[in-house]
Amino acid sequence: MANSLVSGLKTLFSVLGCVMVITLVCTIYIDGLPFRKELLTPWMAATLVDFYVNVAVLAAWVLYKESNWISATLWITLLVCFGSITTCVYIVVQLMKLPVQESRRDPINYVLLQHLNKDDVEQKTKHSPVVTARVIFIALGSLMVGTLVYTILTDGSPFRKELLTPWMTATLIDFYINVVAISVKSHGSKLLYVPLKCFQSVSILIILSIFTQNYLFTYSFIWEIYSDKSLQIDDMQY
Repeated sequence: MANSLVSGLKTLFSVLGCVMVITLVCTIYIDGLPFRKELLTPWMAATLVDFYVNVAVLAAWVLYKESNWISATLWITLLVCFGSITTCVYIVVQLMKLPVQESRRDPINYVLLQHLNKDDVEQKTKHSPVVTARVIFIALGSLMVGTLVYTILTDGSPFRKELLTPWMTATLIDFYINVVAISVKSHGSKLLYVPLKCFQSVSILIILSIFTQNYLFTYSFIWEIYSDKSLQIDDMQY
């Protein structure tokens, strides 16, 4: 069961990564480079803010996961530049690093958590970044709420066909691949499966709007992930 789950996740994120690469290449071919002022409409700007709030979620996980600051900086830089392509590559790499025993027991927990020796655990416990992370993500959630309200007031509803440009479509695909990645998380020993969480997040997004997608999901996920006892370093079991 666990082995098939690992294989399924490898396949899923390999396919999603390829989908994003193809989307990026096709969009550049059809509509040119994205570095043009006319593309930065109010709703595109709001979507980018939303996108990078979710990138911050993933960057926080990478920073937590990587023990080496150089590798952490490299992955985060790639994440900012290439979005979900980097997300998919990073997750597949982590899944490939799974020891045989862990892949048979609880692979999701192993991939999510950082694995330190006892000295590192004691040092991390003394300097826990949890409180700082909570403050940062509360601020980011508030920023997204403000961006959503401001954009609706100044530019109206996002349900307009003219807003769905090739680069907006590519950004949304990039965004939703990251949503799938964020949706794969553990709660104790129970796995919340990707399709279920993806469906829940999409439902929230439809209710809020198509383009300013999922700030509430991002905020609630980060609040839970940093509150979850399974992610507290002093509660880890080796």
